[in-house]
Amino acid sequence: FSPSVLGTREHWDAAYERELQTFQDIGDTGEIWFGEESMVRIIRWLEKHKVPLDSSVLDIGTGNGVLLVELAKSGYMNLTGIDYSPSAIQLSEKVREKEGMSNIKLKVEDFLAPSAELSGFDICIDKGTFDAISLNPSDAAGKRKLYVGSLCRVLKPEGFFLITSCNWTKEELLNEFREGFEILEELPTPKFCFGGRIGNSVTALVFQRK
Repeated sequence: FSPSVLGTREHWDAAYERELQTFQDIGDTGEIWFGEESMVRIIRWLEKHKVPLDSSVLDIGTGNGVLLVELAKSGYMNLTGIDYSPSAIQLSEKVREKEGMSNIKLKVEDFLAPSAELSGFDICIDKGTFDAISLNPSDAAGKRKLYVGSLCRVLKPEGFFLITSCNWTKEELLNEFREGFEILEELPTPKFCFGGRIGNSVTALVFQRK
């Protein structure tokens, strides 16, 4: 991928500062990455596989925290969201407060250098964070390896990792997470047709940690 400002912390700090101001002004929570259906897809999978409601869930790059709110509304009780942007965490705290979801834990954390207490999760969820890391202008390949290493540290053996991406194909993601993870399922995402070929603009996969 070509390096992009979308891979920099400065970009996301500025973006979430704007969204925080907008939320304070008019109560708009801001953009939902990959749309509402991406959240529904994740929650349906958890429900279909009867994942216990007290399972520990980590939302990697939580942004405005709306996914965690929806998980809480579905009955999940042990929810943590992290983001390296303090403005994102401020925004997600405001959203949590508005929705009355006091049981959601939120922390400023850089997933590429996670703190020691960030460990033992049953489920990790990523909607676009791995994509953003892949666009970092400074050693994106090295940062992707750090990401996989962090995921191995924070996710329990046999824990589930649900990733939604618009930059990577299924085959590419299988290659990126080949060490320490096995594919369980590809989740259905919207299809498009271009030049007579059918493809997906978004890839959603479920891995299990070995």
